Amino acid sequence: LNAGHYAIQSLRLEKAYRAWGSDLTLDDTPLEAGISFAVAWDKPGGFLGRDALLRQRDSGVRRRMASVVLVDPQPVLWGNEPIWRDGRRVGHTTSGAYGHTVGRAVALGYITFERLMQRDQIAAECVEGRYEVELAGHRLPATVMLEAPLAAARDQVLA
Repeated sequence: LNAGHYAIQSLRLEKAYRAWGSDLTLDDTPLEAGISFAVAWDKPGGFLGRDALLRQRDSGVRRRMASVVLVDPQPVLWGNEPIWRDGRRVGHTTSGAYGHTVGRAVALGYITFERLMQRDQIAAECVEGRYEVELAGHRLPATVMLEAPLAAARDQVLA
C-alpha cells in the first residue's frame, strides 16, 4: 500500500507518534517527550545518562510534549509555531499537519512550566488555561492534551 509523506505525517500526529529530528532531538529527554515507558530503567550495566535521567525523574521536568489540536478546522499547522497559554508564550510546536480523521490541524509540541513538575502534576497543569497557536501572526484557539487526539481504539476522537 503506497502512502505519501503528508499522509504518514498526518496519521502519526493523530496518534501522537513522535518523530526523531523534529519531535525528538538530542536536547530532549524521554521524560520531557512523554516516552519514559520506553526507558529500560533497570537495564543490566545501566546506560549513558541514566543517573541524570533518574535525577530528572525525581526532581521533575520543566517542559512536556503534548498534542495540540486547533479548534478551527480550516488552518493547517506545519511545526515551529508558538504556543500561547493565557496570553503568555509557553512553547512551540515541533511538527504539524491536517488530521483528516480528527477533521482539523494537529501538532505535537513542548509546553514549558514555570516550575518543576512531577509526573502526576503535569496532566492538570498542561491542560489548564486558554491555549492558542500562533500561525501567520494570528493566534488561533487550541486544545492541548497529553493523550493522542485519536484514541487507541481507533474509533474515538478525543479532540
